[in-house]
Amino acid sequence: MASNMQKPKFSVAITTPAYKQLINNTLKDPQRANNFIANVSTVVANNPQLQECEASTILSAAFLADSLNLSMSPQLGYCYLVPYETALKDKYGKTMWMLDENGNHILDNNGKWKKHTVKKAQFQMGYKGYIQLAQRTGKYEKIVALPIKEGELISRNEIEEEFNVCLIEDEFEREQAQTIGYYAMIKTTDNFRKAIYWPIRKMMAHADRYSPAFSAEMYEKIQNGEVPEKDMWRYSSFWYKNFDEMAIKTMLRHIISKWGPVSIEMEKAIPADREESEFDYTYADSDNQILQQSELDMVGNTNDFKTIDEMDNREQTEQEQSGSEMTEQEAIDIDSI
Repeated sequence: MASNMQKPKFSVAITTPAYKQLINNTLKDPQRANNFIANVSTVVANNPQLQECEASTILSAAFLADSLNLSMSPQLGYCYLVPYETALKDKYGKTMWMLDENGNHILDNNGKWKKHTVKKAQFQMGYKGYIQLAQRTGKYEKIVALPIKEGELISRNEIEEEFNVCLIEDEFEREQAQTIGYYAMIKTTDNFRKAIYWPIRKMMAHADRYSPAFSAEMYEKIQNGEVPEKDMWRYSSFWYKNFDEMAIKTMLRHIISKWGPVSIEMEKAIPADREESEFDYTYADSDNQILQQSELDMVGNTNDFKTIDEMDNREQTEQEQSGSEMTEQEAIDIDSI
């Protein structure tokens, strides 16, 4: 089989009785359901990559955004529905390779075996979403998070949490200056204060470790102009597109989750923020009834959530050494994993 196997497109699936019933049963309010459908349909219509994702994963991510009462509009920056590509595995945990009509492996442009892949949508918080959820608790007097530019950090005392910073006054000059680290501070209404600072190298190491779609080595090459423009499509992670924004979100997530007052909404949002997880991709939201609906035909166990270009070749090497190949039946048995 030479083509990837996709679930129904969202624009089609959202009009089916099963989806409409599911949305109405989950939201339990006809007006809220209509607004939900309109909002998520607009987000998907404006993102061609989302349109290629499994409809069920779009709806799953959108339900989580709705349960947190956060707008899905990317212009607002509270949260995002992010498309990504993942390799599929069969019920035995084996990678599903693409085969031609004769059962031979199809090769990619680099001469490597092509994998069966599927495009999915995931929920991802924006830094404004963390601020919004924190403010709703009514327990924060001040929340600060910003990049620190070269020449701004005068002194730092981690033990006393004292950071002497003099910001560059000219906004344009400051924006062009090199970032050397990130600062975050919270002060609660009961006068508790916590401040942290991460040097740029620590943030880079964090992104490299916890975001499967990010490579610190490749980021440095991109910054140095060593990656051709024609290859930039491979690096679609928000860490590549806006490192500072993702770093600010990381600082807020870290300081609020460890030292700040958190609401039930925040407890739900933090583990659901996939970009900073290790892509365990387990759903813990009891309100997200989509995951219990067999008619949506969700893939129930996906453990391999790195982008195709960043997966190693260990599985292919093992297959070549053993000389074993999947049968065509194994390769198309998606719904049994």
